[in-house]
Amino acid sequence: MALSIIDENKDYIVIHKPAGLATQTARLGEKDLVSEIANYFHQKSEKSTVSVINRLDQPVEGLVLIAKNEKAAAALSKQLAEKRIEKYYHATVFGHLKEQEGTLEDYLVKDARTNLSKVADKGNKQAKKAVLEYKVISSDDRTDTVDIHLITGRHHQIRVQFSHAGCPLTGDRKYGSKESVEYSNSKGIKAVSLKAYKMSLYDLRTGKMVTYTI
Repeated sequence: MALSIIDENKDYIVIHKPAGLATQTARLGEKDLVSEIANYFHQKSEKSTVSVINRLDQPVEGLVLIAKNEKAAAALSKQLAEKRIEKYYHATVFGHLKEQEGTLEDYLVKDARTNLSKVADKGNKQAKKAVLEYKVISSDDRTDTVDIHLITGRHHQIRVQFSHAGCPLTGDRKYGSKESVEYSNSKGIKAVSLKAYKMSLYDLRTGKMVTYTI
């Protein structure tokens, strides 16, 4: 497959990952983004490492940031931990949100055995705080399309939080309701309706904020 490269410099590479491609997989013979980038570096005879800074779920399309050396990986991971890397998504949800814009704040627990996350009580010791901001940008009779600013980066966070809010993402068969899955099937929506369309970070050499969009 041909990589869709948004930007590349000595420190990192920004890729537009298609829906359906795993960021990284342990399954023998299955293509993943990390392997494709490693092959790309090999073809260029470039001795770069491949360190994923932000990981996208396999069904999700969008921007993935890859550090090319250990120093860059440490610096970008620090930016991510300090919430200095801004991540924005577009999603289409089944149903209509109660408010046109707002904040979703929940506590999530991941079940490693099933690879699913769920909303839990704040007092649960395994629960991690999950926060996102959203704004409805368009609607039809059955769905809302929302612009999302992801504040935290929990496992399946956007999918879980909107499902918990009563508006699961269209095309989401893991966290969708019976009605949303039936709607998605009727419309031929096969992939989760979620795209990581914008990312801002601080350039490691200039210190200036740079923004990438698709």
